Amino acid sequence: MLDWLAKLFVAPAPHESRRVRLVRARYDAATTTDENRRHWAAADSLSANAANSPDVRRTLRNRARYEAANNSYARGIVNTLANDVIGTGPRLQLLTEELEANRRVEQEFSRWADEVRLAQKLRTMRAAQAVDGEAFAILITNPRLTSPIKLDLRLVEADQVTTPDLNALKPQAIDGIVFDKVGNAVEFHVLKNHPGDSTANSANEYDHIPAEAMLHLFRMDRPGQARGIPDLTPALPLFAQLRRYTLAVLGAAETAADFAGILYTDAPAGGEADAAVPFEPIELESRALVTMPGGWKMSQLQAEQPATTYAEFKHEILNEIARALNMPFNVAAGNSSGYNYASGRLDHQTYFKAIRVEQAQLELVILDRILAAWLDEAVLIAELLPAIAGPILGWSHQWFWNGNEHVDPAKEAGAQDVHLGNHTTTLAIEYARQGLDWEEAVRQRAKEVALIKELGLTTAASEQSPADQEDAEQEDEEADVDAP
Repeated sequence: MLDWLAKLFVAPAPHESRRVRLVRARYDAATTTDENRRHWAAADSLSANAANSPDVRRTLRNRARYEAANNSYARGIVNTLANDVIGTGPRLQLLTEELEANRRVEQEFSRWADEVRLAQKLRTMRAAQAVDGEAFAILITNPRLTSPIKLDLRLVEADQVTTPDLNALKPQAIDGIVFDKVGNAVEFHVLKNHPGDSTANSANEYDHIPAEAMLHLFRMDRPGQARGIPDLTPALPLFAQLRRYTLAVLGAAETAADFAGILYTDAPAGGEADAAVPFEPIELESRALVTMPGGWKMSQLQAEQPATTYAEFKHEILNEIARALNMPFNVAAGNSSGYNYASGRLDHQTYFKAIRVEQAQLELVILDRILAAWLDEAVLIAELLPAIAGPILGWSHQWFWNGNEHVDPAKEAGAQDVHLGNHTTTLAIEYARQGLDWEEAVRQRAKEVALIKELGLTTAASEQSPADQEDAEQEDEEADVDAP
């Protein structure tokens, strides 16, 4: 034992200390062979902004827009994603101690949001993020609003946010955006006219929009990325393959259907069959008996398209497309025929988690900034907002979104009863899952119960059959007997 410990602390010999042992690690994915050389030929080491150059983003936008305009699956996926993320729009809830003041502010904000069509614009921005890669909105003053608050949003396409005279030697400027030394956006450059507008006369003139007035929504996939690329980017080749295969199958089926039959003979060349002109079409009358030339037979073509693998191919392609958007197959295809209850719930869990992540991002990047601008203008209007203690920017608040409908409401209601009974959830949590404010819901329910009692009505939950009443009375009697 002592000898073994001594060897650990023995200094190495002079010649051994000068020895350098090189450890080499080998990864199959890092090796280049004749088989994978062409597969990895397009791999590069460009930065995020260099990879997403203006030309690259323009090409991806154009192709994504083309697919969304001509591919029904692409159009449906984009619309479904925007509807599921935004729904009917977010709803504000203030969390201060002044309940009446909270309700008044919430009502004023809701009326303003309805007038400026906030939900519709948010859905458009989410769809633009999927197709264009990013969405822009400028906070403007709209004097034609009937609301006392004239704040409004003007949506801008990604094509217009660009710098025609961008100086490549200026490291703190990316196409359309200028940053400060620490990476904060300072201003945005917005073309006065859309570059694709046929009436655009001054294509190089642009406005300098301060960053405080610009809302920029995009997905940052890499550190330092300043501009977004379409969410449909990985799926664009798959959409093209799906349409090409569908058209090829349809073309083959139409070609086979164009031929009513084929004349053929079993006789050898120069045999006893009558002479016939090759490839000569013969018109047939409906419900007619046709006589074939001597030695010739007629055979009808058998339809072999679509093949039995056609539906399976479309299923796998759509499944791969939907995966890029964290969307289950049945939502992307609009078909749940192959799903059961358990698999449907399991697939939707990932989708709903992705939606909640996007909604949280929207709250930070878009909604909180809109609310701050709305409050800045609202405090300048006399008697519009109630007096609430504390600074306005310190008002605690949260946003409510549409809840997700349960596949089996009865099972969900039973689970809620269990969780509420063992105090593992709260009314606030359960109502928030439905996109509702629990305080408003409970107050409304209290009004309904009071009115029901006043009118002498009974609810379905309070009605019991005679057998149920007998069972309840028997249980009460047994409880009295067992009581000490």
